[in-house]
Amino acid sequence: MTASDSPLAIEIAATDRSPAVRFDPVAGRFSMAGESYPEDAAAFYGPILYALRSFLAEDGPSVTVDISLIYFNSSSAKALMNIFQMLEESAADGRTVTVNWHFAPDDETMEEFGEDFASDLEHIDFVMCADGDGGD
Repeated sequence: MTASDSPLAIEIAATDRSPAVRFDPVAGRFSMAGESYPEDAAAFYGPILYALRSFLAEDGPSVTVDISLIYFNSSSAKALMNIFQMLEESAADGRTVTVNWHFAPDDETMEEFGEDFASDLEHIDFVMCADGDGGD
């Protein structure tokens, strides 16, 4: 089975205001890259949250998440926290979850946001990755 065979698979191209999002439930891979300040964050993130919630409700593979954002607004921060809370609950129930928080080495703001998110999560392996421009 490939990612495109799964009804939960997501492939969203980046825009000026919203990030590229890819979710491959077969491989247990989720990624988000770019900027996130959509006009309607609930409409943008709603299907993503639904797909993740549905995926995490079933037994399945470990999950690896790559977040490479260069900017996000407060509505997007709330959506990210909702994503991380779902992943945290799944990790607490025994699923292996790794979040790779990518940021540019000179971007202290995104580094601090990653540290703030990580401090609220005890069961997720949250990895700070100072390895790029944040939009990789």
